[in-house]
Order: sequence, then C-alpha cells, then structure tokens
Amino acid sequence: MSNRIVEENEAKKMDVRTSSSSSSGRHSEELPYVHKVGVPPKQNLLKEFTDQVKETFFADDPLRPFKDQPRWRQFVLGLQSIFPILEWGKDYNLTNLRGDLIAGFTIASLCIPQDIGYAKLANLAPEYGLYSSFVPPLIYAFMGSSRDIAIGPVSVVSLLLGTMLQKVIDPAENAVEYRRLAFTATFFAGITQATLGIFRLGFLIDFLSHAAIIGFMAGAAITIALQQLKGLLGININKFTEKTDIISVMRSVWSTVHHGWNWETIVIGLSFLAFLFLAKYIGKKNKKLFWVPAISPLISVILSTLFVYITHAEKHGVEVVPHIRNGVNPPSLHEIYFTGGYVIKGFKIGLMAGMIALTEATAIGRTFAAMKGYQLDGNREMVALGTMNIVGSMTSCYVSTGSFSRSAVNNMAGCKTAASNIVMSCIVLLTLEVITPLFKYTPKAIISSIIISAVLSLIDIQAVTLLWKIDKFDFVTCMGALLGVVFVSVEIGLLIAVRKQDIMNTSRFGEKISISFIKILLQVTRPRTTILGKLPRTNIYRNIYQYPEAAKVPGMLIVRVDSAIYFSNSNYVKERILRWLTDEQEQLKENQLPRIQYLIVEMSPVTDVDTSGIHALEELYKNLQKRDIQLCLANPGQAVIDKLHASNFAYLIGEDKIFLSVADAVLSYAQKMEEF
Repeated sequence: MSNRIVEENEAKKMDVRTSSSSSSGRHSEELPYVHKVGVPPKQNLLKEFTDQVKETFFADDPLRPFKDQPRWRQFVLGLQSIFPILEWGKDYNLTNLRGDLIAGFTIASLCIPQDIGYAKLANLAPEYGLYSSFVPPLIYAFMGSSRDIAIGPVSVVSLLLGTMLQKVIDPAENAVEYRRLAFTATFFAGITQATLGIFRLGFLIDFLSHAAIIGFMAGAAITIALQQLKGLLGININKFTEKTDIISVMRSVWSTVHHGWNWETIVIGLSFLAFLFLAKYIGKKNKKLFWVPAISPLISVILSTLFVYITHAEKHGVEVVPHIRNGVNPPSLHEIYFTGGYVIKGFKIGLMAGMIALTEATAIGRTFAAMKGYQLDGNREMVALGTMNIVGSMTSCYVSTGSFSRSAVNNMAGCKTAASNIVMSCIVLLTLEVITPLFKYTPKAIISSIIISAVLSLIDIQAVTLLWKIDKFDFVTCMGALLGVVFVSVEIGLLIAVRKQDIMNTSRFGEKISISFIKILLQVTRPRTTILGKLPRTNIYRNIYQYPEAAKVPGMLIVRVDSAIYFSNSNYVKERILRWLTDEQEQLKENQLPRIQYLIVEMSPVTDVDTSGIHALEELYKNLQKRDIQLCLANPGQAVIDKLHASNFAYLIGEDKIFLSVADAVLSYAQKMEEF
C-alpha cells in the first residue's frame, strides 16, 4: 500500500514538472511534498578527528579479526599477521609441495644467470646478485602475503642503483667504498619500505601513476639494452662511456667500430640472443611450453661456457665473467655507513630505490592477487619487503624486490604458496657453494644477451597505445618519463614522471616539475563544470553536451561542479559559473527569449568545501543579486551542508533555496515563475 502511495506521488511530481504550461492556475499548496536537505548533527571534534584518521590509515580495519577473541587467539592471530607462513603452513600438503618444487626449480634456472647480469648493472661483483636471491627470498617467504611473487634483484632497480651510486663513488677506483655505499642504500631502502608499512602510508606510492611507471619501465629497458652493447660487441669497458643517455652510448659504440669490436664475441652474443628470442616466441605461442623460455637462459650459459672452454675463445678477445667467490653470504653489518658524509647520500639513494622497488612489487602482487582471487595486504607487503632488505643489507645483498619475469614464470609453473621462494633460495645456495667455479669460462656476451632478452619485455607497446586512446595527458606523462630516461638519465626521467624536485649539479641549479604533478595541478585548480538539461520524459538532469537531447529549462541555468571547492579552485569555479551565465544571457538576448531568473548549482559531485570555497559562493551570491538572479543549491553532501550552516551561508541565501535534487528546485521555481 505504502509503495503505491509513493508511486502515485512520484507520478504526480512527473505530471507537474512536465506540464507546467497547463498548470498556471494551481496554487503552491497543491505542489507535491519537497523533502528538505538534512543537516547532520554536530559531531564531537575529537570523534570527528579520530574517524578521519581511522578512515585515512585504517580503512581496511586491520583489527577486526581480533575482536571478541580470547587472548591466546589474539596472540596467534598477531603472529600470523607478522608471519603469514604460520597461517597457510598449517594447511600445506603434498599437492602444494609438488607445485612449489616445480616452480622453485624453474625460477631458479632463470634467476641464476639473471642475477649475475643484474649485479653487473649495479656495478657489483657477480656473487652479490646471487647473494640477493638467497637471503631476501627466505625472509619474504615467511613474512610476505603474496603467493606468486618471486623475489630477487631486478633490472630497473639495479640500473638505478648503479647509476646513482657511481656518481658518488667510482666503483673502478674504490670498489670497497662503493660496495659499502650500496649496502647503506639497501639498508635505508628497507627502512623506507618498512616504515611506510608500519605507519600505513602505502597510499604514498600511488603518486607514481600507472602512465609514469609504464614510461619509466620502457625507458629503463631501452637504457639497459643500450648499456649491454659493450658486452654484446666485445667493447672494452675502459673505452665505453659511463653515461647512460642514448646519444653518449651510441657515440661510444660507433667510435670503437674499427678498433674496439670483437667479431667472436658478436657471433656468440647474437647467436644466443636469437636463441633466447626464439624460446620466448615458443613459450608465447604455446602456454604449456612456458618452461622453454624459463630454462633457456641457463641452457645458454651452459652451452656458451662449454663453447668458450673447448675453443679457448677467451684467448681471442672474448671477455669472460670475473671470478665468482663461492660460499654463502658474508655478514656486512659492519660495512654499512651509520656515520659520516655517506649516510645522507645513502639515505637519498635508498629512498628512491626503495620506492621504485616497492612500486614494482606492489603492482606485481596486486596483479596476481586479482587474477587468483585472494586478498593482498599492501601494508603487510611493505613490512615484509622492508624487513628482507634490512636483513639483506646486513648479509651482503643489495636492493631486492618482486621480479616481473620471474613472478610470471613462477605463476605459470604452478606455484601454490610463497614456499617456491624457499626452493629457489636453496638452489641458489647450492650454486654458491658448489657451482660458481664453473662460471669461470662464461662469456660476458651471454650475460648481455640474457639481460637484453629479459628487459625488452618491459616495453609494453600495447599499454602505451591504450594510454593514447584513453587519456592524452597520461600518454604525455608516459612519453616524458620514457624520453627523460633515454635521452638524459634514469633519475631525471623518474623525476619528470613522478614529482617536483630541485636538481643541483656543478654548472646550474634548476627546477624540474613533473608531468604528473602538472596533471594533478590542472585537475585540482581547473575542475570541470557543465550545463545540465532535462532528459525527455524523465526527471533526470544531465550534461547537455553528453546528451544533446537534454533540454534547458526556460528561465533557469543549471550548472554542475565536478569537484570539491577549495582555495586552489574556488575563484575559478566562481568565474566559470559567471561566464556560463553571461554566455547564456547573451544567447537568450540574441534569440529574444526570457532572461535567466534562477541559477541552480548541482553540488552532488562537490565532496567538500573550505573557507575559500564559502567565500567564493558568497561572492557569487552577491554578484547574482545585482543581476536580479536567485541562487539555489541542489543536493549538497553531508560535509558541504554542515559547513554551509556553520558559515551562515545557508541562512544568507535562505534555507528554502537548498534542495534535495535539481528536479525539486526546478519544480518549485517553475511554479513561482508561472504565478509571476
């Protein structure tokens, strides 16, 4: 019965709104009931502040599982939140073990040759790459919440570290001090990551936009591939530039074409590079053969090493990998700088490397969690990644994180839990103890080939094309990051893409403003406003440019503001509304139509308003009064209506000028215009 009454009232509303020309004789008491906008009760200031903090930092309500639980159970849940292995470990079975063993062996075959190459990118000895795939994965297996992430050194972070560290200390002249600074940067990278997780500040990494990450990764991939030309072509490292920009690298390559290239090295490098690309093609064509591209780097290392050993190609100018020290990770706590001038430099480098590593791992974890339908705790992930890098810095490791290529292989190999990282660590340990002497004849060209084949997959052309189709500004952000990395340096490309930063060198002091920052600035300071019209045979009011059939209401201008009104945009919002009004009045005057009598501002998208916003609304009201136009507001939210009453603006324009919907406002004023 009550539903029918509501339906009859709604039908009555429709009739009144759509037949205003035939209802000129009706009285205001015949109008349907118009509901007033609710004013929220006054909240206690402390409670309001507490609620805001809770929503900002504890939106996922992490303490919910602990409610109404006995103390012993709370203790167990606390341990499980720190060490998730205690939670999934109790249900571990032979099926899980089988999947994790296969996945662990598969990613180990991929990581061993990659680690040697990535250590080279970081300007460290090869064993430090292997160290970083032994301890950190073990820590993550106990503390991480992702089932699919494979931990170890990655190309982008290795390049970033190598580029930034060598600007402070030359690794060729002072390898020990360089290594100590690398451990210091790793320690502070871990501190940064763990701090973000403990204080639940993970939302800060969202300032690295998806477009910026795509561009930065692609630019880094191109830069890394260019850097490998010296190994692929057999160019002596002393004749090759230390700069990473494409112009310097190509100049260095072509300047040695007649007296620096080694044809034996080129044959080995290009042959195995073609083999690696063929293996990738086979794996992409047939998903069941995923193991082919996964195991191809190790096969390449074995075959190339045998070839050099049999032919003694090292005597003909083919450079081989330096001696890899065998044995487990030596302790390095005493090598970390805790005092002196290198502490601040290590902190700055670690902060940037830690954020990039965290962003990469978070992106990988979220992707696989969404794919497999399980929940990933971002803050717990940050604590796990931070802890493993802190411990890693004390055990001769440099910054480790989730690897795109290894994680994809780990998933395709059928991993069930994070135990696949434990299997991989055990195989790396076996390699460190027994197999490292066998790398004595491994040519550097094969390491370069493996790195090139691995990093080129970071260039996501499809994603760049999609950015162009969806958002041109995102495309500009992406290309800005890419071109900054390729033509200037890794740090500059990152700064252009991510944030506003002061950059100082010996010749100039300049300010770089990131494209992402400019985009945010434009969106905040220039919010969208639009004119609304009534859709035929409905009470719905929509953007007249999106819906050309939507009709303007005679004598009224309905404007929607699509943003909160703050100090940064309040003046613009006011000026833009007045410009809409002026344009509309001029158009009506030209067509000899009735003038505008009411300006209705649709405030549904306005999530908040500050004192500058209130002041702008007051100025708008005064301006409209001079033009003999009535201002009214439609559907302000809780936070907005509360501030409108607190500032007395609601009383200034009249509480009867604030409506629950645009339709209610039009209905009320249409009747008044007819009576007039």
